Amino acid sequence: EQADRIGVDHMSVEDLKKLNKNKKLVKKLAKRYDFFMASDNMIKQIPRLLGPGLTKAGKFPTLISSSDDMQGKIDEVKATIKFQMKKVMCLNVAVGNVTMTHKEIVVNTQLAANFLASLLK
Repeated sequence: EQADRIGVDHMSVEDLKKLNKNKKLVKKLAKRYDFFMASDNMIKQIPRLLGPGLTKAGKFPTLISSSDDMQGKIDEVKATIKFQMKKVMCLNVAVGNVTMTHKEIVVNTQLAANFLASLLK
């Protein structure tokens, strides 16, 4: 009901059953959307209905309880940045260009390091 009011795409349990763990359909679903949300009683059924497809894509649904404000939760998830570092624990950040002075590059490097540190929780 909330999803209809807000104008957000949604699927029922019957819609998920139609996918029937079909890997291609689940993969297509995962590519179509940036993130997924599910209620607490439905989130338990998702691995059974869809298999490991969403988890492999790194898009397992975010839990939303019935008391939560759906629009607020959607805005919160949209503002979230996910870093997925697999095997190589390395991160590249551009901090300047060749026309910048040494001092400007030092300041940018410090800003970038502080910003990245603030993202870690």
